[in-house]
Parts: sequence; C-alpha cells; structure tokens
Amino acid sequence: MQFQDVIGQHEVKQHLAEIVQHNRLSHALLFLGKEGSGVLPLALAFAQYVTCTGRSGKSKAPAEASLSMFGEAEAPAVAAEPLSDACGVCPACIKAKQLIHPDIHFSYPVIPKKSGDKPVSSDYATEWRSFLGQQPYGNAFDWLQSIGAENKQGNITADECNDILRKLSLKSFESEYKILVMWMPEYLGKEGNKLLKLIEEPPPNTLFVLVAENEEQILATILSRCQLVKVPLLESSDIENGLMQRNGTAPEQARQVAGIAEGNYREALQLLQHAGEDWQALLRDWLNATLKGGPAAQVKWIEEVSRMGREKQKQFLRYFNHLLEQSIRIRVMGAEKLMLSDQDKDFAQRLNKIAGVSQQQVLIEELDKAAYYIERNANAKMLFHALTIKLYHIIQDKALILAE
Repeated sequence: MQFQDVIGQHEVKQHLAEIVQHNRLSHALLFLGKEGSGVLPLALAFAQYVTCTGRSGKSKAPAEASLSMFGEAEAPAVAAEPLSDACGVCPACIKAKQLIHPDIHFSYPVIPKKSGDKPVSSDYATEWRSFLGQQPYGNAFDWLQSIGAENKQGNITADECNDILRKLSLKSFESEYKILVMWMPEYLGKEGNKLLKLIEEPPPNTLFVLVAENEEQILATILSRCQLVKVPLLESSDIENGLMQRNGTAPEQARQVAGIAEGNYREALQLLQHAGEDWQALLRDWLNATLKGGPAAQVKWIEEVSRMGREKQKQFLRYFNHLLEQSIRIRVMGAEKLMLSDQDKDFAQRLNKIAGVSQQQVLIEELDKAAYYIERNANAKMLFHALTIKLYHIIQDKALILAE
C-alpha cells in the first residue's frame, strides 16, 4: 500500500516521509488514531515506503560528462530527489503490496483454532491478507469476526512474543530494515514485557511499528519506549471524496454520509450499507410518539426499533446526533453555510424550535451513551424505553409536533 492509497491525512504522510528522508527514524513508532482514521493503512504504507528501493536513486547529469575507459562520454551519477511516496513498481513494493515481503512481519490478535492450540499471527497469514484486501479500515471486531471468533476474545499471546523475538533475531533478507507491524497492542497483556529489551535495544536496522486506537490500554513500559505519531480523525471532505472515488457513491449521498460519520471512514462504509433506511421518518415517528402520542404509541415505536439489528440501531442514533449537532451549527452559522440536504436542513431547523442549545447538548450526551451501550449488547427494549422517557423530560417544556 502506498501513501496515495490512504484517504486524507496529508500532513501525517508528509511527516512520515520526511523522518525517513532526513534519517530521523526512531527504532519504535506508535501510530495512534481512532477507529476509521486510517491508522493501519498509514502504517502499511509507511512500511512499504521504508523498504522501497525506488524512492531514491541515481540520475545522469549530462553537463558534467567525463570520458569512460573506452572513450565515450559518460555522465556522473548524482542523487535524485527522494520520492515522497513508495514507487509502487520495484520488487520490494510489489511484495509489500501483496503483504509477502520477507522483511515486513505482522502481529495481531488471534484465537486458538482448536482447544489446546497456542496460536501465533503467522497461523492466520492468509486470512490477514484477505482481510486487509477487503477491509483495510476495519476494526478489531471486524477482524476477529472474519476469522470466526464469534464470542471468543482475541489475544497477542506469550507464544506470539516468542515468535517475534525469533523473527527479529534473524538477518534481513532483502531490505535494509526488518520491520514488525503490530496491530492493536492493546491486546498485548503482561506477556508484552518479554519484548521490552528488544524494543529498547533492538538489533541494527530493526523497526517496531505499533498501530493502536487506545493509548490507555497499552502497557506503560512499552508506551514509554515509542515515538508517538498521532493520526487525527479524517476531514469530512476527505471521506466524501473517498466514498465517491472508491465506492462510486453519488455526491449528495456521500456528503450526507461523510457528515454523519464524524471522521470515521469505517463508519461511513457501514452507513452506506443502510443508506436505504429512512432514518428521518423513523425519527419523526419517535418524536411524535414521545411528545404527542402517549404510552401506546411509544410502546409501538419501541417494539419496531427493537426488532432492528444492533448496527441499524446504532446508525439511527448517530443520525439523530448528527441532526442535533447541525441544529446547533445553524444557530451559530446559519443554514446557508451548512452542506446538508434540504430535508435534513429543514428537520434540523425544526429541532431548534423544540429544544434550546442546552437541551440539545444533553440529548447528544444521552444518545452517545445509548450508542455505547448498544455496542455492548444492551437490551434494546429497555434502552429505548429509558431513552424515550429521558427524551420527553428533556424537551417537554417546548414540545412541538414534527409532522410533515
């Protein structure tokens, strides 16, 4: 994977290219970014850039030609400007893109294939290549489900640490560097202390690239030994362009999805899967049932939404949250400056009529909590029943019916 294949993150890409070009490469790097920011694709592109043999080379300077031993003019070789991305065509790049470069090793959470197994990452090498080919912006849940984990907990085990020590003790095969890309070091327990000496005093030209989402869950002893590379959330415009160019999404739909995704490209792809859902109609029914319909209408709506899958419930809450945030922006910036569809803009303005800023902020917090609990398998009926009661009490003083 090249930097050009990674959505957005232009400043991070430039920074990574410069630390290689200026020989300021630390032996241990921690790529830290939230889900969907592209932190894993960036790490893969960085590993390919480091091993690429075509990013700097020789060029001929005809002005200062000299004679060769046979008499013909020969230009001296001068260093060409180093590329800011891997060339993509040299043998090293081709192997790195196919995830088969002998000097780029991977470590990631795995599960036993059968009882009593002591799994290591290389046992799942084929599944790993397939996963990155299909879901490079996927999260740990996506990966574990793709290898049939179901309810099993993935881990980076002590046996995996021993395998890492063995691999990195060998000489590099082709590249100047040996690189270990460890995805989700949060799954590394106390066994990770086995790697401390290797990370602190690695063999020559050995790079550790840790790729994480949650800094607090990483062993402090490992964290203190790494140079931090912070990867911010994606800009909405980058997600919008990514959806249009890579998925062929219509501009209007891409703009709407990018706004709701809040910098998370994985979330944007999930939203596209449910793009046919009429979230606005569902939200209108909820508000009308809560503010006007009474208990019977509320129970009917709760029954309907509880039959939806967990992902759909989460997307619905995100959509409501998005509209509330846009409602607040409309108060400050005006409706004309927001990139919203006419329907969403009209609905956001209606929300401003039934709730003030303080009420909207409380609602946003409650919706965030509800989405968090849904991810952790909360009972949908109980959750939406409680949320309906809270919704009523938060906005009861300014209740209007959101009818078409």
